[in-house]
This record gives sequence, structure tokens and C-alpha cells, in this order.
Amino acid sequence: METTPPHSIDAREDCYPSRVQPEPEFLKRCDPIVYNHEAPGPLSAAQLSQFERDGFLILPAFFPEADIATYKEEIQRLGASDEIQQRPESILEPDHCELRSLFSVHKPEISPCFSEVAADPRIAGMAAQILDDDVYIHQSRVNLKPGFAGKEFYWHSDFETWHVEDGMPRMRAVSCSLLLTENYEFNGPLMLIPGSHCQFVACVGETPDDHYQKSLRRQEYGVPDQDSLARLAEDGGIVNVVGPPGTIVLFDCNTMHGSNGNITPFPRSNLFFVYNSLKNRLVEPFCSKKPRPEFIANRTAVAPLTMRELNVQSHA
Repeated sequence: METTPPHSIDAREDCYPSRVQPEPEFLKRCDPIVYNHEAPGPLSAAQLSQFERDGFLILPAFFPEADIATYKEEIQRLGASDEIQQRPESILEPDHCELRSLFSVHKPEISPCFSEVAADPRIAGMAAQILDDDVYIHQSRVNLKPGFAGKEFYWHSDFETWHVEDGMPRMRAVSCSLLLTENYEFNGPLMLIPGSHCQFVACVGETPDDHYQKSLRRQEYGVPDQDSLARLAEDGGIVNVVGPPGTIVLFDCNTMHGSNGNITPFPRSNLFFVYNSLKNRLVEPFCSKKPRPEFIANRTAVAPLTMRELNVQSHA
């Protein structure tokens, strides 16, 4: 696809205006998807092409069972901690007391274990390869969908919120979801719309003050309209991310995604890391509101991620 080089436009120029027009609209993406197909890294040329085409890449059983067992124990420790649940990084389900998300899990003071996972070159290296730059963690969290109580995450492009409410200038970020439980078709797995990353859906509705306090439980602003969603789904279809624990899902920051509620007895949980290019660090929010808290959008701890050395084989 033809794109405008990201360095040719000032970071303060709003290339993706959203929540400013009375009607939704599709805007042309003006950023690359894979920034350099020749960049070194663990992904093969075929995998990079697939990511560019679909906006995501699914790598089943990427992490071994022993690692996943350790990560699940860490989640149990965090979930059982009254101290953790009292932190502002903890988000509860809208109608229950269960933990819905825990943010900033890449920080050693919250989880030394997940801090190491965030810097694992097997996943951080893929993000750096796609973005062709040093990366840092823009956001990290544990997402939980307890059995019978896990609520839905409505369709959205993460970039729309990160751009409007956080001031992320361009589409130069990659998300990584690490499945910690079996994801079935029926327990609210992640759903992705292939090809949706190639267009930006500008949403309607002025952003309220302190919108994050409600949106992290139930998002109402920055969500696309039904006609736009129908058009995207008709063009690209919908893919359910199902797979065993240890599966990795890489997806572009603008890929449209969501998930249904979980009314089954089978819980669903995953680790989520957002790798942003150092050249794409945040500016002031484009909605002219005050920035969201640091635990949602990293503004100050911006430095190249130091990937710990591992003697591992490539999954290319």
C-alpha cells in the first residue's frame, strides 16, 4: 500500500482526526504497516507479509507449558493480593468485584515475573522488527475473563483511543497478546477483522473528561458505528483467536478487535503488551483533554527496551 513516510509530517499534526465530526468516516491510513521488510528479527518474510496483509499474526503454542504454569501462578498471586486490588492499576468488572484488568504489569514493582516477559526478545524482537526501531512499553496489562462473569470488550481500534486520548501520533505500535488459558470459540476469545488496519474509522462523540474511569470498564466513546463495522466485517470477515495456552497473537495498533462476554465456566486470561516505536512517543492528547494516567499511557519512562538474552530458536 502507498503511504507517506512518517518522518515527513510533524507529530503534532492530526493525521487521524476522530470524535470531531458529526458523522463517522473512513480515513486512508498514511503510515506503513511493516516499516522495513529487510529489518532483522525472528519473523520470516512470509510472516511479515501475512502481518501486513491481515493486520495480525497468530503463533500457536509459542511459549512452553512450564512457562505458562509460572505465569498463571503469578496471576493468582496478583489476584489474591488486597494491596494489588487497591492500586489504581486494578480495574474491576463493571457489575462484579472480580478483577477485569491489571495495568503496568511490566513494572518490576508490580510483577518482576511479567517484567521479564515484556523484555523477552522472542516477542519484543518481533515488534522491533515490524516497526524497524527500538521499542518501549506503551501499555501492559493482564486481562481476565472469569467464568460466568467476564464481560465483553466492544469492537474498537486501540490506536483510535491512543491517538485521541493519549497523543500517540502515528500508527507505529504493535500489540502482543499471550494466551494463558485455553481460548475456545465459546469463552469470549479475541476476535479480529482481517484487513481492518488499512483504514482508520473516525468515530463520533466528544470525549468526556476523565473518560478512562468508565471506558476501562465499559467503553462508550471511541467505538465505531455499526455501519462501519458491518462494512469492515463484510470485506474481511472475522477471525476468532482460539488456541492452547502459550499462543501468541501479534496485531497492528489499528486492527479492529473485540470479544464477547464469557458465560461459560471456563475462564480466559491473557498477558497484553504494547510495543511503541521510540520515534512515536506521545505528544499532547488530540482531544485537548488532560492526558490519561501513566499506568495506561507511558509518557515518562520512555527508553529503549533492554531485551534479556536468551538462547532460543526462532519461530520463523
